[in-house]
Amino acid sequence: MSELKRTEIEKRIDILEDDIADIDPKILKLLLKDKTTRGNILWCTKDYESYGPEYEEHQPMEVRLITGELSSVIQPRAAKSKEVQRNRIRNRAEVFTPSWVCNEQNNLVDEAWFGRKNVFNTPEGTTWITVPDRIEFLGKKTWKAYVDAKRLEITCGEAPYLVSRYDTTTGDLIPVYERIGLFDRKMRIVNENCESDEEWLKWSQRAIQSVFGYEFQGDSVLIARENLLYDYIDYYKDRFSREPSVEELKNIANIIAWNIWQMDGLKYVVPYSCHDTVITDNQLNLFGTSESKTVPCPGCSKGDIFQHNGIYCRIFDWTNFKKSVPFVSLLKESK
Repeated sequence: MSELKRTEIEKRIDILEDDIADIDPKILKLLLKDKTTRGNILWCTKDYESYGPEYEEHQPMEVRLITGELSSVIQPRAAKSKEVQRNRIRNRAEVFTPSWVCNEQNNLVDEAWFGRKNVFNTPEGTTWITVPDRIEFLGKKTWKAYVDAKRLEITCGEAPYLVSRYDTTTGDLIPVYERIGLFDRKMRIVNENCESDEEWLKWSQRAIQSVFGYEFQGDSVLIARENLLYDYIDYYKDRFSREPSVEELKNIANIIAWNIWQMDGLKYVVPYSCHDTVITDNQLNLFGTSESKTVPCPGCSKGDIFQHNGIYCRIFDWTNFKKSVPFVSLLKESK
């Protein structure tokens, strides 16, 4: 799509995959990776099937399918047509929350953590007034503990609770110092407390490692990953007045590919990976043939999230074991 044909809202918020590939093709490949299967994330939506069989919902998303002349195939929800938005609401219950609502709910998370209200801003109707003073940490609360505190956005869509580069419903860009995402708040704390560049780099990476989100639809997974990457770039440029290096971006993109993952949120497995199993009885019957029967996935048939025969999604533990673990194992621990 030429620049002239792109709408104003697309120009403001749509990250072109070509732009990422121009930085380094490996970064875009990382953003399409499914770390559990070691393949690519799947489309998991029928919205793109008109482009051909490779865009069918069970097929993997490939770089060549979303770059070049196809670089505008994937768009944020605010840039999608009203018809597509309605279809996604009807088919996947996809509803994006306005930024002012995300802000008020994120404020509640911080109120519970800090023990006081309106730490980062004060809501005012459908907007907010950012607190201009340095954020205080009282008692035993420390800024490092806040940056390390894990935050998860379930069924995250484009991850509006984690990052707020733009309002997902209006497409309006939000200035860096007015952003209200959970990652944005951590980065404000990093900016206010890290004096040396080395310390900033260390804790900005810790901030990325501490935010998580999962989503079913592949295009939303990619957009969420892109939003988090470009949000990090915005803070990096604000700090250093230059673009991060390719190697720095590869490192961040790898973390993001682990932390924003594709998952069936009802089963905790890779979408479409549960399957029927054919069991054959080796004992011959009266007619000299063996009999077989088809057994459905135990987890699906029993409604038990711990008995699915699909591929359980894995996430990376960056702080304790420094290895990947099945996400469902965290639920077992909580039980």
